[in-house]
Amino acid sequence: MNCKNIRIWTGVFLLVAVLAAPFLTPLQKYLSIPNEIVTFNNQSPIEVPELGRSVNIDPSEKITQAMNSSSFYAKEPGNSQLIYEVAGLPVKKVNVSVLEDMKVIPGGQSIGVQLHTRGVLVVGHHLVNGENGNLSPGEEADIKVGDVILKINGDSIKKMEDVKPYVEDAGKSKSPLKLTVKRGNETHEAKLQPVMDNKEKKYRIGLYIRDSAAGIGTMTFYDPKSKKYGALGHVISDMDTQKPIEIHNGTIVRSSIKSIEKGNNGSPGEKQAKFSIKDNKIGSITKNSPFGIFGKLNQTISNGKKDDPMPVALSHEVKEGPAKILTVIDGDEVREFDIEIVSSVPQKFPATKGMIIQITDPELLKKTGGIVQGMSGSPIIQGDKIIGAVTHVFVNDPTSGYGVHIEWMLQDAGIDIYGENNEAS
Repeated sequence: MNCKNIRIWTGVFLLVAVLAAPFLTPLQKYLSIPNEIVTFNNQSPIEVPELGRSVNIDPSEKITQAMNSSSFYAKEPGNSQLIYEVAGLPVKKVNVSVLEDMKVIPGGQSIGVQLHTRGVLVVGHHLVNGENGNLSPGEEADIKVGDVILKINGDSIKKMEDVKPYVEDAGKSKSPLKLTVKRGNETHEAKLQPVMDNKEKKYRIGLYIRDSAAGIGTMTFYDPKSKKYGALGHVISDMDTQKPIEIHNGTIVRSSIKSIEKGNNGSPGEKQAKFSIKDNKIGSITKNSPFGIFGKLNQTISNGKKDDPMPVALSHEVKEGPAKILTVIDGDEVREFDIEIVSSVPQKFPATKGMIIQITDPELLKKTGGIVQGMSGSPIIQGDKIIGAVTHVFVNDPTSGYGVHIEWMLQDAGIDIYGENNEAS
Protein backbone atom coordinates (compact mmCIF):
# COMPACT_ATOMS: atom_id res chain seq x y z
CA MET A 1 0.00 0.00 0.00
CA ASN A 2 1.52 3.33 -1.06
CA CYS A 3 1.56 6.56 0.96
CA LYS A 4 -1.43 8.01 -0.95
CA ASN A 5 -3.58 4.99 -0.03
CA ILE A 6 -2.45 5.22 3.58
CA ARG A 7 -3.56 8.88 3.72
CA ILE A 8 -6.94 7.96 2.17
CA TRP A 9 -7.62 5.17 4.70
CA THR A 10 -6.48 7.33 7.59
CA GLY A 11 -8.95 9.97 6.48
CA VAL A 12 -11.75 7.40 6.27
CA PHE A 13 -11.04 6.16 9.79
CA LEU A 14 -10.99 9.72 11.14
CA LEU A 15 -14.29 10.49 9.43
CA VAL A 16 -15.90 7.36 10.88
CA ALA A 17 -14.59 8.25 14.34
CA VAL A 18 -16.00 11.79 14.09
CA LEU A 19 -19.41 10.57 12.89
CA ALA A 20 -19.56 7.84 15.57
CA ALA A 21 -18.44 10.05 18.46
CA PRO A 22 -21.95 11.32 19.43
CA PHE A 23 -23.14 7.71 19.77
CA LEU A 24 -20.21 6.32 21.79
CA THR A 25 -21.23 7.68 25.19
CA PRO A 26 -24.84 6.37 24.96
CA LEU A 27 -23.48 3.06 23.69
CA GLN A 28 -21.02 2.81 26.57
CA LYS A 29 -23.82 3.59 29.04
CA TYR A 30 -26.05 0.99 27.37
CA LEU A 31 -23.37 -1.68 27.67
CA SER A 32 -22.97 -0.87 31.39
CA ILE A 33 -26.65 -1.50 32.15
CA PRO A 34 -27.13 -4.89 33.88
CA ASN A 35 -29.86 -7.38 33.02
CA GLU A 36 -30.93 -7.55 36.65
CA ILE A 37 -30.87 -5.32 39.72
CA VAL A 38 -31.34 -6.84 43.18
CA THR A 39 -31.83 -4.66 46.23
CA PHE A 40 -33.57 -4.48 49.59
CA ASN A 41 -36.84 -2.78 50.42
CA ASN A 42 -35.04 -0.28 52.67
CA GLN A 43 -32.65 0.82 49.92
CA SER A 44 -33.53 4.40 48.91
CA PRO A 45 -33.06 5.43 46.25
CA ILE A 46 -32.45 2.31 44.16
CA GLU A 47 -29.28 2.72 42.14
CA VAL A 48 -30.33 2.53 38.49
CA PRO A 49 -27.89 3.23 35.61
CA GLU A 50 -29.01 6.20 33.54
CA LEU A 51 -29.44 6.39 29.78
CA GLY A 52 -30.64 9.93 29.58
CA ARG A 53 -34.05 9.93 31.30
CA SER A 54 -35.62 7.50 28.91
CA VAL A 55 -36.58 4.87 31.49
CA ASN A 56 -40.21 3.77 31.68
CA ILE A 57 -41.96 1.80 34.36
CA ASP A 58 -45.48 0.41 34.65
CA PRO A 59 -47.49 2.10 37.48
CA SER A 60 -48.50 -1.36 38.74
CA GLU A 61 -44.89 -2.35 39.42
CA LYS A 62 -43.27 -2.60 42.87
CA ILE A 63 -41.03 0.44 42.36
CA THR A 64 -41.83 4.03 41.52
CA GLN A 65 -39.98 6.97 39.99
CA ALA A 66 -39.72 10.30 41.79
CA MET A 67 -41.34 13.25 40.04
CA ASN A 68 -38.97 15.07 37.65
CA SER A 69 -36.13 12.77 38.70
CA SER A 70 -34.25 9.71 37.55
CA SER A 71 -34.39 8.25 41.08
CA PHE A 72 -36.42 5.10 41.77
CA TYR A 73 -37.87 3.95 45.10
CA ALA A 74 -39.31 0.65 46.29
CA LYS A 75 -43.04 0.62 47.09
CA GLU A 76 -42.91 -2.94 48.45
CA PRO A 77 -40.95 -6.19 47.99
CA GLY A 78 -41.42 -7.96 44.68
CA ASN A 79 -40.30 -8.09 41.05
CA SER A 80 -40.52 -5.22 38.58
CA GLN A 81 -39.19 -4.31 35.16
CA LEU A 82 -37.56 -1.17 33.81
CA ILE A 83 -37.63 -0.43 30.08
CA TYR A 84 -34.89 1.75 28.59
CA GLU A 85 -35.74 3.66 25.42
CA VAL A 86 -33.74 5.46 22.77
CA ALA A 87 -35.61 7.77 20.36
CA GLY A 88 -38.87 6.35 21.71
CA LEU A 89 -37.90 2.75 20.95
CA PRO A 90 -37.36 0.11 23.69
CA VAL A 91 -33.74 -1.07 23.66
CA LYS A 92 -33.22 -2.73 27.06
CA LYS A 93 -35.30 -4.46 29.72
CA VAL A 94 -33.95 -4.71 33.26
CA ASN A 95 -35.52 -6.96 35.90
CA VAL A 96 -35.61 -5.37 39.37
CA SER A 97 -36.00 -7.59 42.44
CA VAL A 98 -36.82 -5.82 45.70
CA LEU A 99 -36.12 -8.15 48.64
CA GLU A 100 -37.60 -8.20 52.12
CA ASP A 101 -35.40 -6.22 54.50
CA MET A 102 -32.74 -8.35 56.18
CA LYS A 103 -31.10 -7.35 59.46
CA VAL A 104 -28.67 -9.24 61.69
CA ILE A 105 -26.70 -8.33 64.79
CA PRO A 106 -22.96 -7.80 64.15
CA GLY A 107 -20.47 -9.82 66.19
CA GLY A 108 -16.83 -9.00 66.88
CA GLN A 109 -16.53 -11.25 69.94
CA SER A 110 -13.55 -13.56 70.26
CA ILE A 111 -14.64 -17.21 70.28
CA GLY A 112 -13.02 -20.54 70.97
CA VAL A 113 -13.82 -23.31 68.49
CA GLN A 114 -13.76 -27.09 68.79
CA LEU A 115 -14.67 -29.36 65.90
CA HIS A 116 -15.27 -33.10 66.03
CA THR A 117 -14.57 -34.86 62.76
CA ARG A 118 -16.89 -37.20 60.94
CA GLY A 119 -15.12 -40.50 61.61
CA VAL A 120 -11.37 -40.25 62.33
CA LEU A 121 -8.98 -38.31 60.14
CA VAL A 122 -5.68 -39.87 59.01
CA VAL A 123 -2.94 -37.27 59.54
CA GLY A 124 0.17 -39.40 59.06
CA HIS A 125 1.90 -42.80 58.85
CA HIS A 126 4.36 -44.39 61.26
CA LEU A 127 6.46 -47.54 61.11
CA VAL A 128 5.69 -50.59 63.24
CA ASN A 129 8.58 -52.91 64.20
CA GLY A 130 6.94 -56.27 63.43
CA GLU A 131 8.11 -59.76 62.57
CA ASN A 132 8.57 -58.73 58.93
CA GLY A 133 10.62 -55.63 59.78
CA ASN A 134 9.63 -51.98 59.89
CA LEU A 135 6.51 -51.13 57.94
CA SER A 136 3.26 -49.19 58.19
CA PRO A 137 0.26 -51.54 57.88
CA GLY A 138 -1.94 -48.54 57.07
CA GLU A 139 0.31 -47.40 54.24
CA GLU A 140 0.49 -50.97 52.94
CA ALA A 141 -3.34 -50.94 52.85
CA ASP A 142 -3.20 -47.77 50.71
CA ILE A 143 -4.65 -45.55 53.43
CA LYS A 144 -3.49 -42.02 52.63
CA VAL A 145 -3.03 -38.86 54.66
CA GLY A 146 -6.29 -36.92 54.51
CA ASP A 147 -8.48 -40.04 54.33
CA VAL A 148 -11.35 -40.32 56.80
CA ILE A 149 -12.10 -43.71 58.35
CA LEU A 150 -15.88 -43.81 58.67
CA LYS A 151 -16.48 -47.44 59.63
CA ILE A 152 -14.60 -50.50 60.86
CA ASN A 153 -16.18 -53.88 60.20
CA GLY A 154 -19.42 -52.10 59.35
CA ASP A 155 -19.61 -50.15 62.62
CA SER A 156 -19.50 -46.33 62.61
CA ILE A 157 -16.39 -44.75 64.14
CA LYS A 158 -16.89 -41.43 65.93
CA LYS A 159 -13.72 -40.95 67.99
CA MET A 160 -10.18 -42.29 68.32
CA GLU A 161 -11.04 -44.43 71.35
CA ASP A 162 -13.44 -46.41 69.14
CA VAL A 163 -10.57 -47.76 67.04
CA LYS A 164 -8.44 -49.54 69.66
CA PRO A 165 -10.77 -52.51 70.47
CA TYR A 166 -11.10 -53.39 66.77
CA VAL A 167 -7.32 -53.30 66.33
CA GLU A 168 -6.75 -55.63 69.28
CA ASP A 169 -9.39 -58.12 68.15
CA ALA A 170 -8.14 -58.16 64.55
CA GLY A 171 -4.54 -58.60 65.69
CA LYS A 172 -5.34 -61.56 67.92
CA SER A 173 -7.63 -63.24 65.39
CA LYS A 174 -5.30 -62.51 62.45
CA SER A 175 -8.36 -61.23 60.55
CA PRO A 176 -7.92 -57.94 58.65
CA LEU A 177 -9.99 -54.93 59.52
CA LYS A 178 -12.60 -53.99 56.94
CA LEU A 179 -12.46 -50.21 56.64
CA THR A 180 -14.90 -47.82 54.99
CA VAL A 181 -12.75 -44.89 53.91
CA LYS A 182 -13.75 -41.51 52.50
CA ARG A 183 -11.24 -39.84 50.20
CA GLY A 184 -12.39 -36.53 48.80
CA ASN A 185 -15.92 -37.04 47.54
CA GLU A 186 -15.58 -40.80 47.10
CA THR A 187 -15.95 -43.68 49.55
CA HIS A 188 -14.22 -47.05 49.18
CA GLU A 189 -13.47 -50.22 51.15
CA ALA A 190 -10.02 -51.31 52.33
CA LYS A 191 -8.52 -54.18 54.31
CA LEU A 192 -5.87 -53.55 56.97
CA GLN A 193 -4.09 -56.18 59.04
CA PRO A 194 -2.75 -54.88 62.40
CA VAL A 195 0.83 -55.88 63.30
CA MET A 196 2.31 -56.65 66.72
CA ASP A 197 4.95 -54.07 67.67
CA ASN A 198 7.90 -56.08 69.03
CA LYS A 199 8.97 -53.26 71.32
CA GLU A 200 5.64 -52.17 72.81
CA LYS A 201 3.98 -55.59 72.58
CA LYS A 202 0.79 -54.02 71.23
CA TYR A 203 -1.00 -54.31 67.93
CA ARG A 204 -0.58 -51.24 65.71
CA ILE A 205 -1.98 -50.08 62.36
CA GLY A 206 0.78 -47.58 61.54
CA LEU A 207 -1.53 -44.57 61.27
CA TYR A 208 -1.69 -41.27 63.14
CA ILE A 209 -5.34 -40.32 63.52
CA ARG A 210 -7.26 -37.35 64.91
CA ASP A 211 -10.91 -36.83 65.83
CA SER A 212 -11.01 -33.14 66.79
CA ALA A 213 -9.47 -29.72 66.23
CA ALA A 214 -9.51 -26.50 68.25
CA GLY A 215 -8.66 -22.86 67.68
CA ILE A 216 -9.92 -19.30 67.97
CA GLY A 217 -11.71 -16.88 65.67
CA THR A 218 -14.21 -14.03 65.65
CA MET A 219 -18.01 -14.00 65.57
CA THR A 220 -19.38 -12.28 62.44
CA PHE A 221 -23.14 -12.08 62.90
CA TYR A 222 -26.11 -13.43 64.82
CA ASP A 223 -29.71 -13.63 63.56
CA PRO A 224 -32.05 -12.98 66.52
CA LYS A 225 -34.99 -14.62 64.71
CA SER A 226 -33.51 -18.00 63.86
CA LYS A 227 -30.67 -17.98 66.46
CA LYS A 228 -28.30 -18.83 63.59
CA TYR A 229 -24.80 -17.36 63.48
CA GLY A 230 -21.78 -17.15 61.19
CA ALA A 231 -18.12 -16.82 62.15
CA LEU A 232 -14.52 -16.94 60.81
CA GLY A 233 -15.37 -16.24 57.15
CA HIS A 234 -13.23 -19.15 55.91
CA VAL A 235 -13.04 -22.92 56.20
CA ILE A 236 -11.18 -24.63 59.06
CA SER A 237 -8.56 -27.02 57.68
CA ASP A 238 -6.53 -29.66 59.49
CA MET A 239 -3.09 -28.32 60.35
CA ASP A 240 -1.32 -31.47 59.12
CA THR A 241 -3.26 -32.41 55.99
CA GLN A 242 -4.22 -28.82 55.05
CA LYS A 243 -7.59 -30.20 53.96
CA PRO A 244 -10.99 -28.92 55.13
CA ILE A 245 -12.25 -30.74 58.20
CA GLU A 246 -15.46 -32.65 57.55
CA ILE A 247 -17.27 -32.25 60.84
CA HIS A 248 -19.63 -34.43 62.84
CA ASN A 249 -20.40 -31.63 65.28
CA GLY A 250 -18.72 -28.87 67.20
CA THR A 251 -18.92 -26.21 69.89
CA ILE A 252 -18.14 -22.51 70.22
CA VAL A 253 -17.33 -20.85 73.54
CA ARG A 254 -16.44 -17.42 74.82
CA SER A 255 -12.71 -16.67 74.78
CA SER A 256 -10.46 -13.94 76.13
CA ILE A 257 -7.47 -12.44 74.30
CA LYS A 258 -4.37 -12.56 76.51
CA SER A 259 -1.73 -11.26 74.11
CA ILE A 260 -1.01 -10.61 70.45
CA GLU A 261 2.00 -11.63 68.42
CA LYS A 262 2.45 -8.72 66.02
CA GLY A 263 2.54 -9.45 62.30
CA ASN A 264 5.48 -8.53 60.05
CA ASN A 265 6.22 -8.88 56.34
CA GLY A 266 6.46 -12.61 55.62
CA SER A 267 5.27 -13.58 59.09
CA PRO A 268 1.55 -13.32 59.97
CA GLY A 269 0.76 -12.34 63.55
CA GLU A 270 -1.55 -14.19 65.91
CA LYS A 271 -3.98 -13.60 68.76
CA GLN A 272 -3.25 -15.63 71.88
CA ALA A 273 -6.48 -16.53 73.67
CA LYS A 274 -7.69 -18.46 76.67
CA PHE A 275 -10.88 -20.52 76.62
CA SER A 276 -12.41 -23.67 78.05
CA ILE A 277 -14.51 -26.01 75.92
CA LYS A 278 -16.22 -27.33 79.06
CA ASP A 279 -17.27 -23.88 80.25
CA ASN A 280 -18.94 -20.85 78.65
CA LYS A 281 -20.51 -22.77 75.75
CA ILE A 282 -22.56 -20.39 73.63
CA GLY A 283 -23.49 -22.46 70.59
CA SER A 284 -23.11 -25.45 68.30
CA ILE A 285 -21.25 -25.91 65.03
CA THR A 286 -23.12 -27.76 62.31
CA LYS A 287 -21.25 -26.62 59.19
CA ASN A 288 -17.65 -25.91 58.19
CA SER A 289 -17.61 -24.35 54.70
CA PRO A 290 -15.36 -22.12 52.56
CA PHE A 291 -17.32 -19.17 54.00
CA GLY A 292 -16.86 -19.99 57.69
CA ILE A 293 -18.41 -22.01 60.49
CA PHE A 294 -22.14 -21.97 61.16
CA GLY A 295 -24.65 -23.24 63.68
CA LYS A 296 -27.03 -21.99 66.37
CA LEU A 297 -26.45 -20.01 69.53
CA ASN A 298 -28.01 -21.23 72.78
CA GLN A 299 -27.89 -17.79 74.38
CA THR A 300 -27.97 -14.12 73.41
CA ILE A 301 -24.55 -12.51 73.04
CA SER A 302 -23.58 -8.84 73.17
CA ASN A 303 -20.65 -6.90 71.75
CA GLY A 304 -21.38 -3.74 73.73
CA LYS A 305 -20.93 -1.58 70.62
CA LYS A 306 -23.62 -2.39 68.08
CA ASP A 307 -26.14 -4.73 69.65
CA ASP A 308 -29.14 -3.75 67.53
CA PRO A 309 -29.91 -5.52 64.25
CA MET A 310 -28.28 -3.82 61.26
CA PRO A 311 -29.16 -4.04 57.55
CA VAL A 312 -26.92 -6.19 55.37
CA ALA A 313 -25.49 -5.16 52.01
CA LEU A 314 -25.37 -7.21 48.82
CA SER A 315 -22.00 -7.43 47.08
CA HIS A 316 -22.84 -4.84 44.43
CA GLU A 317 -23.75 -2.30 47.13
CA VAL A 318 -20.25 -2.33 48.66
CA LYS A 319 -18.21 0.76 47.79
CA GLU A 320 -14.50 1.46 47.78
CA GLY A 321 -13.61 3.74 50.65
CA PRO A 322 -13.73 3.97 54.46
CA ALA A 323 -15.26 1.23 56.59
CA LYS A 324 -14.86 -0.26 60.07
CA ILE A 325 -14.33 -3.64 61.66
CA LEU A 326 -15.37 -4.95 65.07
CA THR A 327 -12.81 -7.13 66.84
CA VAL A 328 -11.08 -7.84 70.18
CA ILE A 329 -7.43 -7.03 70.88
CA ASP A 330 -7.44 -7.30 74.68
CA GLY A 331 -9.57 -9.36 77.04
CA ASP A 332 -13.13 -9.67 75.77
CA GLU A 333 -13.83 -6.02 74.87
CA VAL A 334 -15.12 -5.58 71.32
CA ARG A 335 -13.82 -2.39 69.74
CA GLU A 336 -14.30 -0.54 66.46
CA PHE A 337 -11.34 0.14 64.14
CA ASP A 338 -10.94 2.00 60.83
CA ILE A 339 -10.17 0.20 57.59
CA GLU A 340 -10.32 0.99 53.87
CA ILE A 341 -12.14 -1.05 51.23
CA VAL A 342 -9.48 -1.06 48.50
CA SER A 343 -11.61 -2.99 46.02
CA SER A 344 -14.83 -4.99 45.93
CA VAL A 345 -16.10 -7.33 43.23
CA PRO A 346 -19.88 -7.56 42.67
CA GLN A 347 -20.60 -11.29 42.73
CA LYS A 348 -23.66 -13.03 41.32
CA PHE A 349 -22.54 -16.42 42.64
CA PRO A 350 -20.89 -17.46 45.92
CA ALA A 351 -17.15 -16.82 45.91
CA THR A 352 -14.55 -16.13 48.58
CA LYS A 353 -12.16 -13.17 48.59
CA GLY A 354 -14.73 -10.69 47.31
CA MET A 355 -12.98 -7.67 48.84
CA ILE A 356 -9.46 -6.38 49.41
CA ILE A 357 -9.21 -4.43 52.64
CA GLN A 358 -6.48 -2.44 54.37
CA ILE A 359 -6.14 -1.64 58.06
CA THR A 360 -5.77 2.13 58.51
CA ASP A 361 -6.44 2.55 62.23
CA PRO A 362 -3.17 3.74 63.91
CA GLU A 363 -3.92 2.01 67.22
CA LEU A 364 -4.73 -1.34 65.62
CA LEU A 365 -1.61 -1.14 63.41
CA LYS A 366 0.53 -0.41 66.46
CA LYS A 367 -0.96 -3.29 68.42
CA THR A 368 -1.22 -6.01 65.73
CA GLY A 369 0.69 -4.80 62.67
CA GLY A 370 -2.51 -5.31 60.66
CA ILE A 371 -4.55 -8.48 60.17
CA VAL A 372 -3.56 -11.38 62.44
CA GLN A 373 -4.71 -14.95 62.91
CA GLY A 374 -7.77 -15.01 65.14
CA MET A 375 -9.13 -11.83 63.55
CA SER A 376 -10.85 -13.86 60.83
CA GLY A 377 -14.59 -13.32 60.99
CA SER A 378 -14.39 -9.75 62.30
CA PRO A 379 -17.48 -8.07 60.80
CA ILE A 380 -16.93 -5.27 58.28
CA ILE A 381 -19.35 -2.35 58.54
CA GLN A 382 -19.77 0.39 55.96
CA GLY A 383 -22.17 3.19 56.78
CA ASP A 384 -25.08 1.57 58.59
CA LYS A 385 -24.73 -1.85 56.94
CA ILE A 386 -22.84 -5.09 57.54
CA ILE A 387 -21.02 -5.83 54.29
CA GLY A 388 -18.77 -8.79 55.09
CA ALA A 389 -16.02 -10.26 57.25
CA VAL A 390 -12.23 -10.30 57.43
CA THR A 391 -10.83 -13.59 56.11
CA HIS A 392 -7.16 -13.72 55.06
CA VAL A 393 -4.02 -11.62 55.47
CA PHE A 394 -1.48 -10.90 52.75
CA VAL A 395 1.68 -12.60 54.05
CA ASN A 396 3.97 -9.98 52.53
CA ASP A 397 1.79 -7.07 53.68
CA PRO A 398 0.03 -7.75 56.99
CA THR A 399 -1.77 -4.40 56.82
CA SER A 400 -3.91 -5.78 53.98
CA GLY A 401 -5.94 -8.86 53.19
CA TYR A 402 -9.19 -10.28 51.89
CA GLY A 403 -12.78 -9.99 53.01
CA VAL A 404 -15.82 -12.11 52.12
CA HIS A 405 -19.21 -10.61 51.28
CA ILE A 406 -21.85 -11.09 53.98
CA GLU A 407 -24.53 -12.46 51.61
CA TRP A 408 -22.56 -15.69 51.06
CA MET A 409 -22.09 -16.21 54.79
CA LEU A 410 -25.82 -15.68 55.36
CA GLN A 411 -26.55 -18.20 52.63
CA ASP A 412 -24.31 -20.86 54.20
CA ALA A 413 -25.87 -20.16 57.59
CA GLY A 414 -29.21 -21.21 56.11
CA ILE A 415 -30.65 -17.69 56.19
CA ASP A 416 -32.55 -17.07 52.97
CA ILE A 417 -32.11 -13.39 52.15
CA TYR A 418 -33.89 -13.90 48.83
CA GLY A 419 -37.10 -15.23 50.39
CA GLU A 420 -39.65 -14.03 52.93
CA ASN A 421 -39.06 -16.66 55.60
CA ASN A 422 -35.89 -16.19 57.60
CA GLU A 423 -36.80 -18.55 60.41
CA ALA A 424 -34.73 -21.62 61.15
CA SER A 425 -35.44 -24.56 58.91
